[in-house]
Amino acid sequence: MVLKMEKTKYMNPYLAGFLLGLLLLLTIFITGRGLGASGAVKSFVMSGTEVVAPAHVENSEYYQEYYETHGDNPLKSWLVFEVIGALLGAFLSGLISNRLNLTLEKSPAIKSGTRIAAAMIGGALFGFGSQLGRGCTSGAALSGMAIFSTGGILTMLSIFGGAYLFAYFFRKLWLTK
Repeated sequence: MVLKMEKTKYMNPYLAGFLLGLLLLLTIFITGRGLGASGAVKSFVMSGTEVVAPAHVENSEYYQEYYETHGDNPLKSWLVFEVIGALLGAFLSGLISNRLNLTLEKSPAIKSGTRIAAAMIGGALFGFGSQLGRGCTSGAALSGMAIFSTGGILTMLSIFGGAYLFAYFFRKLWLTK
């Protein structure tokens, strides 16, 4: 019995990287700043805080400075539209290429709840770190390296170096044995 494997078609990674570089260059040229997703998350959090605790927003110097530089409605930030476009584009790409499925990739050795908890904790830590580092992977590392920022280079080295170091300890979440 011969199993026939269907080859998954993805964009050439070199072409994708080149196009991402062009997009980054165009973004810097048009907006004066690079790409980044953590700014959009911050806009969503600020809008939610304004709804839940308006007195806190009114009395916080941090919020007041943000509103002075970004306007009255944080959701009108172009970064919000960037992230919505990225999510919509990813969904449409998966739909068009017939790769859209809702599966949880994990090792049979762990429970689904453990995998989900690890992903949520890891995502929260990465989000917290992106605020400490004043940007996410895209903003701090990719855009920072595009302008030869020492901080961007150090961020990229830290992200990949940290991932390499921690992968050994968390590999059981993905490996079968």
